[in-house]
Amino acid sequence: MIGKLDLYRVFSVVAKNSSFSRAAKDLYMTQPAVSQAMKQLEKELGTRLFNRTPKGVTLTTEGSLLYEYTNSALGLLVAGEEKLFEFKNLTTGQLKIGVGDTISRFFLMPYLEAFHTMYPNIKLQMFNGTTSEICNFIKSGEADVGFCNFPVEDLTLQLTVCTEVQDIFVCGEKYRTLETKSLSYEDLSKFPLIFLEKKSNSRKYVENYLFAKGIQIAPEFELGSHDLVLEFARSNLGIACVTKEFSKDYLQRGLLYELTLLESIPKRSIGMCYLKSVPLSRAATKFVEIIENKDERKRINRRT
Repeated sequence: MIGKLDLYRVFSVVAKNSSFSRAAKDLYMTQPAVSQAMKQLEKELGTRLFNRTPKGVTLTTEGSLLYEYTNSALGLLVAGEEKLFEFKNLTTGQLKIGVGDTISRFFLMPYLEAFHTMYPNIKLQMFNGTTSEICNFIKSGEADVGFCNFPVEDLTLQLTVCTEVQDIFVCGEKYRTLETKSLSYEDLSKFPLIFLEKKSNSRKYVENYLFAKGIQIAPEFELGSHDLVLEFARSNLGIACVTKEFSKDYLQRGLLYELTLLESIPKRSIGMCYLKSVPLSRAATKFVEIIENKDERKRINRRT
């Protein structure tokens, strides 16, 4: 049995051709089948749509009214199909990413550049936040995928480790004499300390590790960004806990000095997360594939 939408498609073609026979050719149907379809539609609507004449058919007043709406509706369907095709082929669409400033700058940027080069018509929307905020962005649907400091304990999220990073302590010129010594965590706690704010996942990681070693820290400064932590250390306001991989420029230029610890803080991970229960958009799927493709990651890392 012909469905209601198909009946309207047949109706539209008959109306355009003013003929059952010409419509049948366009639709690759038999003329009796077209005629029967229009009788079925008229019966379901309870009104006559065509005036039948020896030369063909013309629309009744009711048929003309229905034709305007049918044409508009079918046009919207075609436009929707075309738009869906564009999304499928990534000629349009949107990718929403939750990520902090530091990870975006020092890890994610080359991947964003590579994705934009491959799919220039995909709009990128970034949501800035801490690890907990990024996870909330994902669970609320505001972001498709997030990049943050691990560990993350959430069974609703698919987690992928992207890279490992090392937390270190650094100082400016004022404390440079410490560079030649091997320091314990207890030694460090006697100096003014500069840390990220408490809600930062990287701060929690280091703080929990030190607490397990019997050291409870009371930072002199708690700041909202990694860049500020570096600048405060460079200004000799204290000894700062920073991520080594994100501080290379300061270390290489001699603006900061890495301190030697008797026991290094274990490395932690930066990773990607997205909802397990919700299928990713086509754009998000492609971006995740780039991140998870080891060969692509090596190529991007060599380039940067």
